[in-house]
Amino acid sequence: MADSMQLTARRGSRRFRPRHPIAHLVLCLGAIFMVGPFLWQLSTSLQTFGESVSVPPTFLPHSPQWSNVTTVFSALPFGRELMNTTVMTIARTVGQVLFSSLAGFAFARMRFRGNAVLFAIFLSVTMVPYQVFLLPQYQIMQGLGLLNTLTALFLPGMFSAFGTFLMRQFFRQIPMEIEEAARIDGANILQIFWRIMLPMSAPGMIALGVLVIIWSWNDLLWPLVVNSDPRQMPVSAGLASLQGQYTTNFPVLMAGSLLASLPVIIVFIVFQRHLMSGIAFSGVKG
Repeated sequence: MADSMQLTARRGSRRFRPRHPIAHLVLCLGAIFMVGPFLWQLSTSLQTFGESVSVPPTFLPHSPQWSNVTTVFSALPFGRELMNTTVMTIARTVGQVLFSSLAGFAFARMRFRGNAVLFAIFLSVTMVPYQVFLLPQYQIMQGLGLLNTLTALFLPGMFSAFGTFLMRQFFRQIPMEIEEAARIDGANILQIFWRIMLPMSAPGMIALGVLVIIWSWNDLLWPLVVNSDPRQMPVSAGLASLQGQYTTNFPVLMAGSLLASLPVIIVFIVFQRHLMSGIAFSGVKG
């Protein structure tokens, strides 16, 4: 009995002993560096202006200034900008998931002349810097009469070469036998896509959706280019307007940034497992 207890104790000690202490140490240091800016943002949002610019820096506020949160709503049309950001993010996410799924399915499953060449040309768009497309997209929005509208915020962002590539990788992982069995049962190409391929690629759609949400929620350059009306601005552009030419109220700016970051942080925490598994699964084979 004593020998069995000792053996169990030894196994338990081995089980909880880290096999790679150096790797765990590096990961812990990386976690500190990642969480550090967020904690500093939280601390600054509760400080006075004097504490935020003091030297040496003050990490913990002497008296938390919760009024900085209410100041954000009086300095900006924060509710309106938050609604604009939500509409822009939802429209971009739905559009990219839908169109990328359709294009990815066509490149992965449909056989036509020039498939590989067309996909290579399509994928080459990801190698071009995003700033190169600003002027052509602006001219398109101007020609359509969509400047200073919500439509201009999300319309160009509904299409993505990266999203097409990601969904194509997912569709290629699905066994061909499933599609052949559906064809034998009399299903057409749209039925195969909608009833079979799309449900089986749910992890890929979730991964793409989370990436689009994060990118859209933080987008700043395009809204500043295409919109000049403060009522049509997203929250990212509104927060940028809080930075003055000579001085900036850093506590109010950090409080607004914290409020704007909470929705996307919650989305990432909820779907992080699907995001990681989706990206890993899409990279199994090219």
